Amino acid sequence: MENNHVVLSVENGVGIVTLNRPEVGNALDLQMAKELMEVALQCSDREDIRAVVITGAGNKFSVGGDLKSFAAQGEDIGFHLKTLTSYLNQAISTFARMNKPLIGAVNGTAAGAGMSLSCACDLVYASDQANFVMAYNQVGLTPDGSGSYYLPRLVGTRRALELLYTNRKLRAGEACEWGLVNQVVVDNELKETVLELAAKLAQGPVHAYGATRRLIAHSQQETLEGQLALESEQLATRANSVEGQEGIAAFMEKRAAKYVK
Repeated sequence: MENNHVVLSVENGVGIVTLNRPEVGNALDLQMAKELMEVALQCSDREDIRAVVITGAGNKFSVGGDLKSFAAQGEDIGFHLKTLTSYLNQAISTFARMNKPLIGAVNGTAAGAGMSLSCACDLVYASDQANFVMAYNQVGLTPDGSGSYYLPRLVGTRRALELLYTNRKLRAGEACEWGLVNQVVVDNELKETVLELAAKLAQGPVHAYGATRRLIAHSQQETLEGQLALESEQLATRANSVEGQEGIAAFMEKRAAKYVK
């Protein structure tokens, strides 16, 4: 599937989502938000997609919201932004609740909603040319795209507020030290590195991945006892599943598990 502002391609079981407005740094406008939602639904539903990578066309991941398109709305800017964020929110929620792992390949600047989108990924690999900046308060705005949800969970409240208040830019290496990035990769090796990892994950137990994602999400709001109960329930469910039975059998038989038919 190919749209104007967001492109979806599939390789080796991996859905590659490319933000595709390189002429404006992959700035997010209403059309991109709508297409991102549609692509997220496809990634969630399609059986041939078992892991998802999101990246940007050109030399930037995304510079965030398209302020020029927002300003053009005049007095209707509030309604316009509510419409845009409705699509964006649905996209992020769909990505978060699908069974497939979501990997960010941050190939350049991730600012504003671009940084929020990277924070919403399960794993993030960044080019050594990448940088991260929240950017919202600088223009009198507040975070969107799940930034206020994921950022403090990743770096802590004080560091999150520092990034928001000061508009401080984090280079890839410092972002890795802060826990926003899993690994920094030489720029021309980023795509190959991420796609190799994603292809490996695509051969794995996607339903177990999904259950694991939900356990981690619940852990932010559960008591210890509540989380232990969820772990016990999920473990029993997965052991009785086709994936669990195959994984255990493969271990006993000393062979590689086959999760893809």
